[in-house]
Amino acid sequence: MAALRPVRRRPAPRLTGLLCVLLLVFVPFASASRDVDSESNETWGRPARSTQEDPDHRTNSSDPHPKKSFPVLSFNYEHVRKPFEISLWILLALLMKLGFHIIPRVSNIVPESCLLIVVGLLLGGIIKAVNEKVSLFDSKFFFLYLLPPIILDAGYFLPIRPFTENLGTILVFAVVGTLWNTFFIGGLMYGVCQIEATQLGDVSLLSCLLFGTIISAVDPVAVLAVFEEIHINELLHILVFGESLLNDAVTVVLYHLFKEFSLAGTVTVVDAVLGVVCFFVVSLGGIMFGVVYGILGAFTSRFTSHTRVIEPLFVFLYSYMAYLSAEIFHLSGIMSLIACGVVMRPYVEANISHKSYTTIKYFLKMWSSVSETLIFIFLGVSTVDGPHDWNWTFVIVTVVLCLVSRVLGVIGLTFIINKFRIVKLTKKDQFIVAYGGLRGAIAFSLGFLLTDSKMKRMFLTAIITVIFFTVFVQGMTIRPLVELLAVKKKKESKASINEEIHTQFLDHLLTGIEDICGHYGHHHWKDKLNRFNKTYVKKLLIAGERSTEPQLISFYNKMEMKQAMMLVESGSAAKLPTVVSSVSMQNIQPRGPSSRRAMPSISKSREQEIRKILRGNLQKTRQRLRSYSRHDLMMDPFEDNMSEVRFRKQRVEMERRMSHYLTVPANRQETTPVRKVWFEPGVSRCSRIINYTL
Repeated sequence: MAALRPVRRRPAPRLTGLLCVLLLVFVPFASASRDVDSESNETWGRPARSTQEDPDHRTNSSDPHPKKSFPVLSFNYEHVRKPFEISLWILLALLMKLGFHIIPRVSNIVPESCLLIVVGLLLGGIIKAVNEKVSLFDSKFFFLYLLPPIILDAGYFLPIRPFTENLGTILVFAVVGTLWNTFFIGGLMYGVCQIEATQLGDVSLLSCLLFGTIISAVDPVAVLAVFEEIHINELLHILVFGESLLNDAVTVVLYHLFKEFSLAGTVTVVDAVLGVVCFFVVSLGGIMFGVVYGILGAFTSRFTSHTRVIEPLFVFLYSYMAYLSAEIFHLSGIMSLIACGVVMRPYVEANISHKSYTTIKYFLKMWSSVSETLIFIFLGVSTVDGPHDWNWTFVIVTVVLCLVSRVLGVIGLTFIINKFRIVKLTKKDQFIVAYGGLRGAIAFSLGFLLTDSKMKRMFLTAIITVIFFTVFVQGMTIRPLVELLAVKKKKESKASINEEIHTQFLDHLLTGIEDICGHYGHHHWKDKLNRFNKTYVKKLLIAGERSTEPQLISFYNKMEMKQAMMLVESGSAAKLPTVVSSVSMQNIQPRGPSSRRAMPSISKSREQEIRKILRGNLQKTRQRLRSYSRHDLMMDPFEDNMSEVRFRKQRVEMERRMSHYLTVPANRQETTPVRKVWFEPGVSRCSRIINYTL
């Protein structure tokens, strides 16, 4: 019977392909509909061409508005053209993403970003064949609408601990590495352009440095798209991704600096000093805007307990306002978004409901995924549509210099960084960091903003070639290289409670060691910041008693209050609720010869809440201790008395134990467990005390 059963095939790929074909067919149909639309618009208010066409008009020739028949069906595509095309592009992006994940063979071999660029190339060819032009995608649309959701998702869910522990290494790669790549590529490109055989003598040094600035920055969108698929370990992921986020300030400053210098033609010492000052203004100014809007968002969420529906909107709007405010003053909008998300998250999550948190999480993930898909599709479409000026020498030298500068920069900077790191970066780590320096749509958008000229077309052609080389060649080969080199992968399972408790314990231990040694290191300042946060900031930004009450006590009180309310509503003091704490379960069940105790099942959200309680309440914040010095050892006046008291207590305890061992214990009478439940007068909360006498 099994042999006669027909094999059912999944129609999802065929359906997805059919829908994509329908979307592609609609493009020329939309272009042809404009003529029909103009004609249909004329039929609404167009007067009669001639009075001889209709005999009724002869009698009413003096009527300036002759009566027309009511149109049953009309066509007006221009009225909804822009939102309809935006919806069409988003639908296409979702269908492409769905189709790639339905076919696992393709997605396991080729990265999703490469497939999306190929789809964009095909769409660009079809659109160009019908003499159309995509006016939707430009640099303004990219920087103001597509990029912010991706950066906000990365900043809001940024792993704080790995990022702060490796912040020094990330800053070295982001600032010094970007400067090295810019001047190395720009300087050598200027030397190549001076060769007569290349016929590029009209390219100046400032133009080459401007091109080096555009092409040297690592793109966060491309890094996210590739590194999330290969599941690289957390250290390498945060190094490359953190570099791509923080090099935005350097790229913005150098881009505007060299663009102004190339137009002016001269550079003075004052201009160079102002450029250095501008870097600090751009980076610190962007962070300041992010911190201010993050505090405002957290403070606003304190008063949303009665209107839970609008809680996610405050997170999105304050973050987007931080990005736009930074862009108004030509500051780093990326760093502003990251700072806003990092500052806002812990306080907002303490104020909002669980449903609002779920909404924020999935909306950010959804919109960042859609934006990333649209970016790669538009990149392929713009490649076909945009003007190009191909120069073999310029393009090949650009690709080679990008690879060489990246490798030399990573090796040289790692040699210096490893002298200060406890966990050294190995040769394999250096290779992955160097090989993972991908370029993407940010470089293309910056090149697109240049003044239209032959040089701009040549720069854009070289930039697109580098993007395609890094995304296709490096993006497709990085997965087999990671497996070949046996690079450590990311842990799929989360750390156990035991690991998290011991990690927290080691942090307290290292802080105590720094206090004893009198060394103000990383853990010391982290403890100072936590104290300031607990003493002042939490009281201002977190509503109610949650700012001062420990999380473990708050959760226990909430659970006991819920049980008490259930007892009152049921009208029976002896009836227990179905959901009780583990402590209550141990006290209620009588001790007997039970073979095995049944463990209650816990949901994932409850498990995460318990983990958070245990981590946050492992150890109380200790008071400041005096620093130890072997040259100046101060004696405590109460030390001798305390030692004597402690010695007496130990001796009494030892004598009690010895007397217990030397005597025969009397037989204990078995008694039944007694349970007492009463309600305190004048108190709304029900207290339950359960005593067992053994």
